[in-house]
Amino acid sequence: MAVLSSADIPHPAIEALFTIDEETGMTGALGLEGGWLTGDILLNLDTEEDDEIGVGCAGGIDVSATATYATESAPKGSKSALITVKGLQGGHSGMDIHKGLGNANKLMNRCLLALGDHIRIQKIDGGGLRNAIPRESRVWVSFDPGMLNEIEKLLDGIKKEIKDEYHLLEPDLQIQWEEIGQEGGSVMPVQEQATLLNVIEAIHNGVYRMSPAIADLVETSNNLARVHSENGSVRLDCLTRSSVESSKGDLVNSLRAVFELAGYTVQFSGEYPGWAPNMDSAILKVLDNLYQELNGKSAHVAACHAGLECGILGRNYPGMDMISIGPTIRGAHSPDERASISSMQKFWPFLQQALQRTPTK
Repeated sequence: MAVLSSADIPHPAIEALFTIDEETGMTGALGLEGGWLTGDILLNLDTEEDDEIGVGCAGGIDVSATATYATESAPKGSKSALITVKGLQGGHSGMDIHKGLGNANKLMNRCLLALGDHIRIQKIDGGGLRNAIPRESRVWVSFDPGMLNEIEKLLDGIKKEIKDEYHLLEPDLQIQWEEIGQEGGSVMPVQEQATLLNVIEAIHNGVYRMSPAIADLVETSNNLARVHSENGSVRLDCLTRSSVESSKGDLVNSLRAVFELAGYTVQFSGEYPGWAPNMDSAILKVLDNLYQELNGKSAHVAACHAGLECGILGRNYPGMDMISIGPTIRGAHSPDERASISSMQKFWPFLQQALQRTPTK
């Protein structure tokens, strides 16, 4: 936008493309038809490290599973409590998935399994955006107040176990039990509760396969992004990513198998393709040389496990030469997301020079 509003920054003819919903489905890019753009080079300003030149990315698909159940009245004399998992780092489900960070939905499930038949689930509210590693999960339960000492003992045991595992990665992790005091309400039947907890335990979360072609690059992964259950309905949402379509399909089939064995209905949506690297790209050569000239060292030319809109745009514009660059961003897809000001000061002259040197036909 600064370039477009300027009257003194030299550049070739520019088409500016602004898309909506990049973080919640890429619907803008998906809706762009072929024939609208006339340019043959795309500078995609959406890379999270200012020393990186992006040349490829993973594709993805949303996998959702749903089920219904007939609610039951909470056992007579029971009380209610709220179990909370919070304080996790969260982060980008593509760029951060290899770090082994805690997924609040999976950690909560471990707590619920440990408590066993001492609790009956009323409501689950875990995670949020499909492309964010879940930071928090809350579950409302009914319990027999006469078993409170045993419940606290079991919960203390699983809390210590989880914290010991994650103390280096998640130092601010908290697992809390809070008595609400109210009685009554509706709960999930015992069998449906057991099925749900087994499903969450069984589905894969995290890295599924590392790339054999590019060192240290995640090829395929799954993020259990959302778990919600209330008033007789259950929904689980995953985002499955891969730079290899067959590997993505293999993991999707694995998830579907678990869900369908449990009797859940599975739906797929929001599928978008990956972006295959072109190491002979003309614009790559220009920017690689320019970065070294401005910074005295080579840029990191790499593909990433995130989903960039380049893959979608390339489907309708197969001849377009694409590259992805940008300033440093931290905490993407989390409430802590922020852009580095000093990095923007580094990136701005790089972008201006890139525009001047962009080859034209």
